[in-house]
Amino acid sequence: MINAELPRSSYLKKTLVLILAGGSGSRLQSLTRWHAKPAVPFGGKFRTIDFPLSNCINSGLRRTLILTQYKSHSLNSHIQKGWNFLRAELGEFIELLPAQQRLKDSWYVGTADAVHQNLDIIEACDPEYILVLAGDHIYKMDYSLMIEHHIRLQADMTVGCLELPMKEASEFGVMNIDAAGWVQSFQEKPKQPQCIPGKSGQSLASMGIYVFSKDFLFSALEEDSLREDSAHDFGKNIIPNAIEAGFKVASFPFLNADTGATAYWRDVGTVDSYYNANMDLLAVTPELNLYDQTWPIWTYQEQLPPAKFVFDDDNRRGTALDSLVSGGCIVSGSVVRHSLLSNSVRVHSYSTIDHCILLPNVEINRNCRIKNAIVDRNCRIPEGTEIGYDIIADRRRFFVSPNGIVLVSPEMLGKRLTHVA
Repeated sequence: MINAELPRSSYLKKTLVLILAGGSGSRLQSLTRWHAKPAVPFGGKFRTIDFPLSNCINSGLRRTLILTQYKSHSLNSHIQKGWNFLRAELGEFIELLPAQQRLKDSWYVGTADAVHQNLDIIEACDPEYILVLAGDHIYKMDYSLMIEHHIRLQADMTVGCLELPMKEASEFGVMNIDAAGWVQSFQEKPKQPQCIPGKSGQSLASMGIYVFSKDFLFSALEEDSLREDSAHDFGKNIIPNAIEAGFKVASFPFLNADTGATAYWRDVGTVDSYYNANMDLLAVTPELNLYDQTWPIWTYQEQLPPAKFVFDDDNRRGTALDSLVSGGCIVSGSVVRHSLLSNSVRVHSYSTIDHCILLPNVEINRNCRIKNAIVDRNCRIPEGTEIGYDIIADRRRFFVSPNGIVLVSPEMLGKRLTHVA
């Protein structure tokens, strides 16, 4: 056991990070038809996996394994291009671990199984602590504080958590803790989440972030692998079984260091949550500040020219208001309002884009009106198209979310993809 009084660098070097990036992401509909969830563009120039990876770098963690499985080509390419800068000579690495059927003739069947099938590789890294993260959450977090908390309490396992409204908490693991912060019970996605005592309408939800002491993790995974009735999942099996067996499972509340309130964290696993999290960035003072140089979000980006806005006639003026516009974009004689344009988007003249997310390489032809929509990468919107103004008509052609957000993909426009970037 590493003493918590030792310098910060000593226990960070003994921590191995595992990022689970193999889920199918079916709730994101066509956005994940060709891509793993962590590779989905976010915030104009980023991918969702850039957020946990940036948190690792900013937290001083330099040993990371990314466990992949589902349609991982674009994710692999992004990691190799943008995250291949650490020095192996110094014991630093960010490595991709594809599903390899190392222990049995099956792919990963749960989050715990994904880790269990790679125990030999994890063992070779000789960690004292193991930090497990999801690859598709949007937030900024100093993981070193959670690791310190785990060491100080001499816990077997620590679960990152935050308060959520009860109606939202049913999508996550929900826990009950005692006055000292030890987890007393844990339910994965309960239909009726427990309320926090004294806080009506609020539940304590798991962020899917875990710190394990190595010996406990290895033992728990080996035992779980022998259970035929197990889903081999951290939330469904490992955590509840550890609590029942009397192991020390601690909670770590994710709080804003300045205000003490719950910090910003978003799971972007559905079309509506993905849309809302992108829209959050357009606020005058967003909760998630991408311009904070003390905690930068790193990524790989193409070498592109600056965004360009052309024409200044009364009925043909290229403008963008309350919007984020990425490199390589051209807004030609059209109006963009409260929208987010990813790399290399083209908006031709006499069009209006309102409360939209346009992903890379989208082209909007002339005289289009589009609002409350996500337009997937490589879409070519025909001249005169209207989207978001007639939901009934939209449902006949596109996907419409429960909150009325229209998702448009190239296939919905009749394009057969032969290459996916």
